[in-house]
Amino acid sequence: MRIEGPNRSSGISSRGAVGKAGSGPAFVPAGTDGPTRPAAAAPAAPAAALDAILALQGVGTSTEGRRRAVRRGQTLLDMLEEIKADLLIGSVNPKRLDALVVQLGGLRERGDAGLDALIDDIELRVRVELAKFGRFPAS
Repeated sequence: MRIEGPNRSSGISSRGAVGKAGSGPAFVPAGTDGPTRPAAAAPAAPAAALDAILALQGVGTSTEGRRRAVRRGQTLLDMLEEIKADLLIGSVNPKRLDALVVQLGGLRERGDAGLDALIDDIELRVRVELAKFGRFPAS
């Protein structure tokens, strides 16, 4: 005699499944319409993050330009103070005047009419002082 397992009878045939797997929910809690389907994958976000980074870099550049302008302005004011002290004692150093003309030459057309007029006035005064020494720097 052959034993195939506990409580197994060979005369009983198994019956096929009543429904197909995955055709619908087997259990739905009361008050719900059934399980929700997962949403479709969202498309990749546009390159807004890249635009924000580029905008921040632009801000950094403008603040760096402002720092350089402030530094240059402080240098010019220091040079003018030295020339003022020279004028008060009566002996102006022509090398300081030459250096100031070079510095002022790099400040052309900043977009502010008042500042441009002030720079022109300073440059004219420096050129007059240089002319007293017989020096005429190129424009």
